[in-house]
Amino acid sequence: MPRLNGKHALVTGGARGIGRAIAERFIAEGAVVTIADIREPEGQRAADAFGARFTRMDVTDADAWESAVAEAWTRQPIDVLVNNAGAVISFDPLEKTSVETFRHVVDLNLTSCFLGMRTVIPRMLEAGCGSVINISSISGVVGHDVAPAYQAAKGGVRTLTKNAAVTFAARGVRVNSIHPGIIATPMVAEQPAWATEAFVAATPMGAPGEPDDIAHAAVYLAGEESRFVTGAEMYVDGGFVAQ
Repeated sequence: MPRLNGKHALVTGGARGIGRAIAERFIAEGAVVTIADIREPEGQRAADAFGARFTRMDVTDADAWESAVAEAWTRQPIDVLVNNAGAVISFDPLEKTSVETFRHVVDLNLTSCFLGMRTVIPRMLEAGCGSVINISSISGVVGHDVAPAYQAAKGGVRTLTKNAAVTFAARGVRVNSIHPGIIATPMVAEQPAWATEAFVAATPMGAPGEPDDIAHAAVYLAGEESRFVTGAEMYVDGGFVAQ
């Protein structure tokens, strides 16, 4: 039997990259998937390609969350929430990062996770079960000398995940985080070459991972095999954090 048979998963940032890979892998494992993304044409094409549903949503907008989740829930209760949407946006060091950029990056990467959990978890509690997977990063665990806003946001995702895990553990909702290293995604392809080269050079396996590497980890955390796992940090990073 497929590992996610019949489960309904909402995956943010599912139009491309890691989010798309997670959505496609979930469907292969028997799940029903709703992709939520601000990239409407790209998201609809992805949904059409492998049989997902698409809803346009700005993950930084609380009202948009309420609307999208209410609509998705009318079709089928959401069993799995994957808070994947996010981006680095700026590689500037701290002293050159503007307040506006800092706030925008934190909203996109961290506030979006808060809004997603605040919207979906109360409904999961009524159903008595659910799995939330927050996509953090190795940048939320170790220090770099660039991208302070992204580091702060992803570090916040890490600890917010633990807070939610402890809060809801006895009530049937599990909350875990995945921490990708350098992954070959469109976002990485668009970032400065020096940044990619530096991360690859610092990765013991010596090469970027693939989006499907993260998707396989997400399948485990979404399914019943991980029923005793909550508050965990799963590193899919080619050995980066082990150093």
